[in-house]
Amino acid sequence: MAAITRNFSARSLLRAMLVVPLVGWAVNAAVDAARAAEAAVTIPAPAVDAAAPAGAGPRTIVLAGGCFWGVQAVFQHTKGVTAAVSGYAGGDKQTAIYDMVGTGSTGHAESVAVTFDPQQISYGKILQIYFSVAHNPTELNRQGPDVGTQYRSAIFYADDDQKRIAEDYHQDFAVLHPTYPYIVFNDAPKVENLKRLFPASYRDMPVTVMASTKTGH
Repeated sequence: MAAITRNFSARSLLRAMLVVPLVGWAVNAAVDAARAAEAAVTIPAPAVDAAAPAGAGPRTIVLAGGCFWGVQAVFQHTKGVTAAVSGYAGGDKQTAIYDMVGTGSTGHAESVAVTFDPQQISYGKILQIYFSVAHNPTELNRQGPDVGTQYRSAIFYADDDQKRIAEDYHQDFAVLHPTYPYIVFNDAPKVENLKRLFPASYRDMPVTVMASTKTGH
């Protein structure tokens, strides 16, 4: 009987040894998720914001702020935005490939080209949303769980010298894969923050790359 008791105790100890690491992993995962879905902060509107001239056409600004899935998702839900296209900025065209950019050695930043109608939303409002909910400008070369210079914050002015290559796989990722774990923990909260902090600028139906391609826009 004593032997059986000792064997049972040994099995119990083994179970405990296995359970403790699992519990620790679960706690760490929960902490990481909480950190990733950090609270948004409303940044004041810019002191100077030029009004759109009569008849002004679409404008484009390229924004980098961590993983482009989340930044794209935020602006796809922003009223006045007509297109939000994921791509890369800051590096060479030859190395603007997802797997290569992911190494952090190409000099690129994951970016989103945001095209907007200045008659509906101003450049200043775009920047206010960018700094408030699309990313955390206080983090250096990272956003949430993503670390590396490819996740740095940057604003790129569109011109002929800056060519961006977008891969179809990454376009509309948050819209097409809303239950993807990364989207659930890191990007969906950004869209919810846009809806909560800027309800007047929020659109429920996102403007997608797929729809723009089909209509030829």
